[in-house]
Amino acid sequence: MTDLAPLRRALLSVSDKTGLIDLAKALAARKVELVSTGGTASALREAGLRVQDVSDLTGFPEMMDGRVKTLHPGVHGGLLALRDDEAHMGAMQAHGIKEIDLLVVNLYPFEATVARGAGYAEAIENIDIGGPAMIRAAAKNHGFVTVVTDPEDYLPLLSELDAHEGKTRLAFRQRQAQRAYARTAAYDAAVSTWMAGAISDPAPRRRAFAGTIAQTLRYGENPHQAAAFYRDGSDRPGVATATQHQGKELSYNNINDTDAAFELVSEFLPADGPACAIIKHANPCGVARGATLAEAYQRAYDCDRTSAFGGIIAVNGPLDLATAQAITEIFTEVVIAPGANHDAIAHFQSKKNLRLLTTPGLANPASGGLAFKQVAGGFLVQDRDNGMISPDELRVVTKRAPNDAELADLLFAWKVAKHVKSNAIVYVKDGATVGVGAGQMSRIDSTRIAAQKARDMAEVLGLPAPLTQGSVVASDAFFPFADGLLAAAEAGATAIIQPGGSMRDDEVIAAADAAGLAMVFTGQRHFRH
Repeated sequence: MTDLAPLRRALLSVSDKTGLIDLAKALAARKVELVSTGGTASALREAGLRVQDVSDLTGFPEMMDGRVKTLHPGVHGGLLALRDDEAHMGAMQAHGIKEIDLLVVNLYPFEATVARGAGYAEAIENIDIGGPAMIRAAAKNHGFVTVVTDPEDYLPLLSELDAHEGKTRLAFRQRQAQRAYARTAAYDAAVSTWMAGAISDPAPRRRAFAGTIAQTLRYGENPHQAAAFYRDGSDRPGVATATQHQGKELSYNNINDTDAAFELVSEFLPADGPACAIIKHANPCGVARGATLAEAYQRAYDCDRTSAFGGIIAVNGPLDLATAQAITEIFTEVVIAPGANHDAIAHFQSKKNLRLLTTPGLANPASGGLAFKQVAGGFLVQDRDNGMISPDELRVVTKRAPNDAELADLLFAWKVAKHVKSNAIVYVKDGATVGVGAGQMSRIDSTRIAAQKARDMAEVLGLPAPLTQGSVVASDAFFPFADGLLAAAEAGATAIIQPGGSMRDDEVIAAADAAGLAMVFTGQRHFRH
């Protein structure tokens, strides 16, 4: 292993030809011999560059539709030989193998092929074999060989060569080797994850996840924790794919809360009217519909004005000026929306600490996908919670059925409860949350806390009674006892939506009937830990 390694011969074989010609010309100008394969070689020749076919190194033509072209000692020997080992150098000389000092490879576009919905056979044909093999060989021998797998590293490579008279430092090669192994790991993760889905295996023996750095964060949840943000390559609208128009970089907590806000507001289709969600510490403190986005925001804000300060706001339609003006009346960390008009963007620019993010659309709450969570010594993997309930799936279990207004609010409350930390209790009235109880160890505590918040807001708003009077209630899981339901009734609720399934369902139903409540069971719960 040496510090400065000369670069005399390069093998270039790329699927993504971004920046290829400029790189090759720069290498040729530095007297680097170019070796290439198939379409890459053709592109180089069309640009007027002298290039040697890899078949000249191997003595074999490309065959089997290009499946076999670089899997040969003439290539791998040139990549793997230790330049300071006499036996290795002797073997190279004996077998006519030439050193390869630089490998520039990016892989078949497997991820893009799968993302556009290609069939099984086409996906299989886009699994690269020779590329990962060469990358891993060059990365292993980084004591002497430089490997580049991303066009973003072309200019740093040339700068490195200029700074060290056509040589690369060991530190540079080590960094490139790490990036190379990360790339092949991500590639294999994409293939294995796709194949698990293709063969309907929900729990494969080994599971791998990968991401590409989007942002190095100032710190994590707390200042003593290092952190970074990675994208997984999916096109799901949200914080990872949004455009940031202004404001300082998002923090770890900003990203987490913005994701929670946008996933929640995406439950409400624009066709059903404007909706707004305000999030604080990953829990909603206000969610509402309105005739306009501005009205939806105001109604969400009126659920818990104290918690909304410094929160995250998500809306389900393009932002307009009236909504932007209403939002900026208090301090807000982040606003995310599926678009924003010019006037709204211009208005936000006067608030330098506010971050505005726009997305190409809403996330699909019914779509699949995986969610994972780390635990000590491992991680848990599950399907994304895409459970949806329609009116005809509800089971009325009380003597009184909910009326149309109650039913609409029950379904609204159920969508919100799905995004509240368990134990979750959500009071809703006229398409707006009026009390949210989140993350308590006891369901009755969540019920009482939500009701107390409503009483507090009634005082702030100057109302004669809290808005829980005449409201409905959603519980993310069943009531284990009747006490929680009775506490909701005491707060003024008239109807309940819950999964059902408790050993004491009969007791809870009887209590609801005695209180004159309407109650429906969903048969589906939404624990969120």
